[in-house]
Amino acid sequence: MTLKSALEDVLGTTLAAVAGVVGKIEYVASLRDLASGAYSHWGLSRAYGDSAAQQALAEAHRLLFLRLLRTPLRTLRDDVVASYEATDSGGAWGGESGNESGKKLTAGEYMESLSQRVPALMPQDLGGGSARHFSSVLHALSILVSNPAGVPPEAIPPA
Repeated sequence: MTLKSALEDVLGTTLAAVAGVVGKIEYVASLRDLASGAYSHWGLSRAYGDSAAQQALAEAHRLLFLRLLRTPLRTLRDDVVASYEATDSGGAWGGESGNESGKKLTAGEYMESLSQRVPALMPQDLGGGSARHFSSVLHALSILVSNPAGVPPEAIPPA
């Protein structure tokens, strides 16, 4: 058996099962209590202890946040579709799936719901990224997936 650090376990096992960087950010953010800032993952805490699990989840959240900010919009647009299609109805991690009528969200509505939860989706340590940039990326993705036919291919620079 190969010994892994808690961070290696989070990145290589836990998050490997979640589609797309957007889906991974949403999932990790769902593990955090907004009031206390503490992450909760029973398996990681049991295997590595609470402190190591907290540090690993916080670092994974920061790394994913920075990856999203550094990824071209064209790539992120495809990532959003993959993240959305992998959930039950868009946003299944944080209890935000579907809408009040119980109807499945569209990909655009899924992104709009994420755009309205920016503070909850951001890590505490932004690692040099910015809330404004993150919010802008989510807003742009919301527009791109809401109206894919209305966005000419030349409007999105090649990856």
